[in-house]
This record gives sequence, structure tokens and C-alpha cells, in this order.
Amino acid sequence: MSVSGIEELQALEARYAMPTYARAPVEFVRGRGCLLWDSEGREYIDFFSGLSVHNAGHCHPAIVAAVRDQVGELAGSSNLYYSSPAIQLHAKLSEASLGGRVFLCNSGTEANECAIKLARRHAHQRGVDRPEIVVLDGGFHGRTLGALSATARPADEELFGPLLEGFVLVPRDDPTALGVAVGERTAAVLLEPVQGEAGVHPIGDDVLGAAREACDRSGALLVFDEIQTGMGRTGELWAYELGPAMPDVLTAAKALGGGLPVGACVTAPAVGEGLGLGEHGSTFGGGSVAARAALAALEVLSEPSLLASVRDLGKLLERRCVDIDGVEQVRRRGLMVGLGLRDGIDSREVAEAALQSGLVVNAPNPRTVRLLPPLVVAEAEVIGGCDRLAEALERTRRSGA
Repeated sequence: MSVSGIEELQALEARYAMPTYARAPVEFVRGRGCLLWDSEGREYIDFFSGLSVHNAGHCHPAIVAAVRDQVGELAGSSNLYYSSPAIQLHAKLSEASLGGRVFLCNSGTEANECAIKLARRHAHQRGVDRPEIVVLDGGFHGRTLGALSATARPADEELFGPLLEGFVLVPRDDPTALGVAVGERTAAVLLEPVQGEAGVHPIGDDVLGAAREACDRSGALLVFDEIQTGMGRTGELWAYELGPAMPDVLTAAKALGGGLPVGACVTAPAVGEGLGLGEHGSTFGGGSVAARAALAALEVLSEPSLLASVRDLGKLLERRCVDIDGVEQVRRRGLMVGLGLRDGIDSREVAEAALQSGLVVNAPNPRTVRLLPPLVVAEAEVIGGCDRLAEALERTRRSGA
């Protein structure tokens, strides 16, 4: 089936697709590094990375070569047989993070489901009959029923309830409340070191430290959802390396696959084997092509010079954004940035104006513009993207005046 343009795509979507996405009227057909081109040949600076999936940039040569090589040999043979790319990825990912066991899957939601099951199983082994998981207000962990239950969104309960019981919500900035919430029944504390979907809110060291202390006291597991913060986004390979607490379990996805769907749940050695034979599974998890892509992405994004560049360019991005009229607050870790906008400015209108200016950004809520440029972004692209963002904000303010 061939289509002639956006209008025909929109007609096909209206007829055949469940209306779960609000799509901007553009089709990207090519990408290199930090640049995208649409179906009409127009160039854009990408400050979104497909929701932090393309941390290594679009079509990174090492990832492209790995995928091309593997797809011409064998796409996969199922987890009932050995696969060198998958087993190598288990080892490389463990050694690059917590050092324990790894479960491979296809997405962040699946990785968090694995972590929830693992935490409940661990609690049952401690004699806890009805385990609880403590989560932070503003967190987001996915869209399956288990992950939704760990996310405080009343509308989801109304639409899809009853959700799973056993999740305890505490404020994201109150270490005392977190400590009080963790008790004998607590299976885990599950949190994002930087809340992404909430609009980029770094969790304070006092809260992270309180979570670690409470888990040590109770025997619960500390689980870090690093699906968006991982793979170099914060200037270290994992965000936990910036803070005072090392988790017992880490979940990863998005940029882990270098553009292909890969998720993982990783444990520390003290957790033991995690889940056992037949207790969990994934048909496509660890597939040969995706595993090769992830191995290449890990190598690219672990490079110390790249991580140092993320830290430096993050500071530059912050300085440029602070000076943009209409931006009242800059929340940042590395190249993960949330811009709090002045009252009366709608971030969704800013994102639309930015797209018209040749810049791709995201509006996770009406008051925040989120910036997630590929980590290979150049200084000139940071400056050029900020100039286009300033232009978009100026147009938005003029149209609303």
C-alpha cells in the first residue's frame, strides 16, 4: 500500500487505528544524528529523541551495522535455545550496572512488571502475605494494569479499574513520609530518580537516601525505574550514579535498544536469582536483532567522553533556556530538561510553534516543555535549537496576546 501524503495517512488512521495518540501533522522519513527530515524534505533539529529512545542519535553507524549484520543471519530462535547476542547482553548489562541477574523483555512497562513480580515474590519469601509497594506522587511506570497501579492517576482507576491493590502513594519531596510508609509489609520502594512524564522533576537526595535507609531497615527492595533516565541521559550511564543510593533492582528500556524495542530488569547480587524457571517469560525478549542493537548502543553510550559531553552540553542548554523569555524554571539532569513556563503560556501551543520552526520538543503537561536531545548533539545544534525554541515562544505569546 502506498500513500501520497499526510492527508491520506490521516484518513487511514481515522478509519483503522484506535485513537490513542494525538499526532502532529508531520511524517518523519529520515534521520541522521540529531536531525530529522519529513516527507516533504524539510529539516528539523530533534530535541525529543523519540521520547529518549534515540540517545545515540538517529541511525548511528555502529547500531545500523549491528542490526544489518544480524538480520541477514538470524532474527531469533526463541528463549528455549541459546543465543549469543542475548547472553552477551545479559552479561554486558549486568556488568555495566548492578552486577546481578538480568531479565530481557521488549519495553519499559514489561521491565517494571517484572520488577513488581520480583518484589512481591521476594516479600513472600520473607513471610509477607499481602505485600505493598511504596511509590511516589508524580511517578509514571507504564500502561499495563500492574504499572498503572503504581501510577497515581485517578482517571485510570475510573476507566480501567479495579487496579491492583497494594500500592502506597507518598509525596515525592517528603523523606519523612516515605520512611513512615515503609514497614513490615513493604515489598519495595519503586521510583524514578528523575520523574520524566511529570515534567522532569529530579528526586532529592534526601528522599533517595530515606528510601535506601527504609528498605535496609525493612528488608524491602529499592527499585529504580531508569527507563528514561538511563543509558547516559543524565551524564552518567545510570542516574543512580549521581545520587546517594544504589538500588537493588533497576529497570531499563527506551535507549537501551538503540531504536529497537528492548527492556530489561536488572538485580544486584544480594537479590539472588530473582525469578526462577517458568515464573516469567517473554516471547520476543532477547531476540537476536534487538540484542545486537542493544549491545552496540551500550558500547556507544558508555563512552566516557560522550558522558562528559552530556554534562557539559546540559549546562549550556540550561544557560540558553534560562535566557528565553517565557521560561520561568529550568529543571535538569544532564540532557534531560523540563522548562516551566510563565502563566498564560500553553506548552502544547509552544510545541506546535516549535515544530513549525523546525524543532521537535514535547509537552508532557500544559505548563512544561520537555527537552530530550540525542546525546550526540553538537554545541551548534544546542544553540540553534534554543534559538528556534525562543522564536516559538515569542510567536506563542504574540498569538495569545
